[in-house]
Order: sequence, then C-alpha cells, then structure tokens
Amino acid sequence: MTVLTVEVPNTTTHYPLKIEKGLMAHVAEEIKNVYTNKKIVMITDTNVHQLYGAKLEQQLTDSGFEVKLLVLEAGEQTKSITSLMGIYSELTAFNLTRSDLLIALGGGVIGDLVGYAAATYLRGIAFVQIPTTLLAQVDSSVGGKVAIDLPEGKNLVGAFYHPILVLIDPNVLQTLTDSAFNDGMAEVIKYASIQNINFFHQLASYQSREAVMAEIEQVIEFCCSMKRDLVQADEKDTSERMLLNYGHTVGHAIEAFYHYKGYTHGQAISIGMIAINRLTEAAGISRKGSTAVVKALLEQYHLPTELADPADYADILPLIKLDKKNIHNTLNVVVLNEVGAAKLLKTDSDFFGPLLKGHDIK
Repeated sequence: MTVLTVEVPNTTTHYPLKIEKGLMAHVAEEIKNVYTNKKIVMITDTNVHQLYGAKLEQQLTDSGFEVKLLVLEAGEQTKSITSLMGIYSELTAFNLTRSDLLIALGGGVIGDLVGYAAATYLRGIAFVQIPTTLLAQVDSSVGGKVAIDLPEGKNLVGAFYHPILVLIDPNVLQTLTDSAFNDGMAEVIKYASIQNINFFHQLASYQSREAVMAEIEQVIEFCCSMKRDLVQADEKDTSERMLLNYGHTVGHAIEAFYHYKGYTHGQAISIGMIAINRLTEAAGISRKGSTAVVKALLEQYHLPTELADPADYADILPLIKLDKKNIHNTLNVVVLNEVGAAKLLKTDSDFFGPLLKGHDIK
C-alpha cells in the first residue's frame, strides 16, 4: 500500500491518502482507524451504487456502524444547490451530529458535493473520500476543494475543507467506460504538461488503456504527490496551486455554456489546454511546437481538442469573467513555457479574443 500524507503548514490539517488495489474490501477497517463513533451517512450516485453502494453499506453495517445510504442521480447536474438542500434534510432526519461521519463514494461530482455538505452542515463535520473515477482519484479527491455549481458557472460556491481520509482503490477503474477513463487521463496529462516532461513521455509511451492500468498505482501516486505538494505550499489557491488549473479557465466556461451536458470535465479541459496554448504559442510565450505535442497526447487518449462549433466561443468567452482566478479584474491564466514547465500569466479576459477566429490563430 502507498500512503501519502497531506499536512498543510500552520494548520491542524493532517490526513492520509491511501492507494492500494483491493482496498474497497477493507473500507470498514480503514474507517475504524480514524473514526470511533457509529453513525455514518454514505452518499453515492446511481451508477456507483449499482456496483459498490450496497456492498459497502453491508460491509460497514457488519462492522457495527449505523449506516444511512443516499443515492443521487449521476451527472454534473447533481452538483447543485437543490441536491445540497436535499442532503441537509436527510442528515437532519437521521439526527447526524458534529461527531458523526459522511462518506463520499463516487466521482468528482459526489466528492465535491458531499465535501461541501460536510463543510457547511453544523458548521463542519468529518468526511471521507472514496473516489471511484480516475479523474477523482488523481485530482478532485485530494486537496480540500469542495463546491457546487451555479447555472452561471462551475464551482462558484464552495470552500476549502479537507477530508479525514482518502481511500483509493485502482481496481474500481476496471468498471469505467473507455470514455470515462480517458476523461480522467485529461487531468493526468495536465499534471505532466505543467511540471514533468519525463512523466509526459511516459504517458505517451502507453499504447493502450491496459498499458496504463499495468502501472496505474504509480500514475495515481505521481499525480496525488504533485497535488499534495502544491496544496501544502498554497492551500487557498492564491499562487502556486493555481498551476493545477491549466486548461480550466476555458474548460470551465465551456462546461457552463453547454449546461454541463455538451462536454465532460475532462473533454472541456482538453479543449481548454489546446485553446490557451495556441494563444500563448502565437504570442511567443510558449515554445514553438508545444501545442502540437500536447494535442497529440490528448488525441492519443481520444480526447477532443477543438470545439465542435468554434462560433460558440462568442458566448463562451464572456463566462471567463466569472472565473475564480479573476482577481481585481486581473485574470491569472496558467500557461506553458514549454511542455513540462508552467507559469502564471496575469492578463484579462480580452486575452482570449483571438479564439473567436476559431483555430486559425496566427
């Protein structure tokens, strides 16, 4: 088992992140190591429930816990204020107290939503992350960013609130569709693009999903270690941690414009990475040819790198002004000096204007 520890300086935040194939069979044992009370509310979605929800509920019950299982509709639309209010009602009906526990069993939507419920219910109760998608395992379950979406934009209401434990079982990725697996690879490619050219070449060397899965524990550990280090250096996302948002400024705007239905998160940030890199390469900020290199790797994992209709940028770009990295009318955009080395560029939303011309950026 690989155990990483997230420990934010000058705070009481300190929790383990465990990575091991077969870990789902030992969840109750791991929970007992960090939680001594009995009541647990476990929240999952319809897709994950069919595979793991009932089994995990039984495992926890057999270990002496009093468990309430909530099953929400799968999909980004669930990460809403409506769902949050429903969760609050269920928690109060179960008489959950500040000494009890929430478990988020699912992908990034469930993890973000349950995390925000934990951060705000009774002004904060403990929760555990059990991510079941590659995207959640390498990114959203680590670092304490929890949120819900608004119609105007993604993750516009949220908090920094860390779990007490993260349990990652790579075996659950076997049940993902190829599309969902590749969605997570977009985040993996992001990590390589911003900080490690050797890891980038490693990802390029894999010729199939099976090849990735053969080394999946190391892939997950690499991403989680990088995120942990950035979180420990900049918990509140005001400087170094912003590097994790490569491709997200455009990507989040794309998701919001299509009402979280047209493109998945991974697909949107894939398009966003190429969009920003075209602009910065044309401006002489990013190394010449870097866009083609990143584009080739994304397409190797069957991720889109262009909008189906570039004319939609006319309505997408105004949404960038709502980006969380827009501070005092200055937008902090993550750009590549070269593949494997990123930095923050202070600019404004007008920087993205050339995207209105589609892919013919000179």
